[in-house]
Amino acid sequence: MIDVHCHLEQEDYNNDREDVIKECWKKLSAVITSCAHYKDLELTMEIVKKYKGFVFCCFGLHPEFIKELNNEKKKEYIQTIEKNKDKIAAIGEIGLDYFWIKDKEWQEKQKEMFIEFIELSKKLNLPIIVHSRDAMHDTLDILEKEGMQNRKVLLHLFGDKDSLKRVIDNGWSISIGPLILKNKEIRKIARDCPIERMMVETDSPWFGDGKRGTPLNAIKAAEKIAEIKKISFAEVEKQTDLNAKAFFSIK
Repeated sequence: MIDVHCHLEQEDYNNDREDVIKECWKKLSAVITSCAHYKDLELTMEIVKKYKGFVFCCFGLHPEFIKELNNEKKKEYIQTIEKNKDKIAAIGEIGLDYFWIKDKEWQEKQKEMFIEFIELSKKLNLPIIVHSRDAMHDTLDILEKEGMQNRKVLLHLFGDKDSLKRVIDNGWSISIGPLILKNKEIRKIARDCPIERMMVETDSPWFGDGKRGTPLNAIKAAEKIAEIKKISFAEVEKQTDLNAKAFFSIK
């Protein structure tokens, strides 16, 4: 079982990060952590170095932080990503977020930054991990206009059933997390999405059902997917692992 999207650099893990990762090592085959802010870059690199072959990383900028990134800092961050491209499994998470950013001017700046990171992914030949909250239509429009059809695109925490066919037709993948245990819309998505286009994530430390989440919650999500699709847990585990390994080019 591979958790394709979590945030091990978050301060929620500061007191016991090593214990959490070692516990995950017993039950998971890999964890992909997403550095979503430039301030967390060094810690993320340290984690990946320490747990080489088990923890892999992605680098991007969560659209929620659009106001914190001036041009100089963005240029510096992108240069650092370029220098470390061989240590990175994907660019992300990147995308649009109209839930936290409601000002139209800043939403336009999000779009500009999204396109810039898409171009970076093309330059480095890396997959992208896409965040979209209350902005799915604009997100998919940009991906299509940027020619991302049939490229490696993962819509993380995907929750828009009406957009599923469009995502599948474009050759993209989705990841499903612990929200499937509560959310009927996501259960319908799991039912309708081909297992070959699906991966499992946790977005931990969030979505721990009242507690701090960990990558081990990927197992709960996979169990629910198996129940919904009326297949065995082993089938879900095997196929989503194959999907993740191919998508992120990890061994």
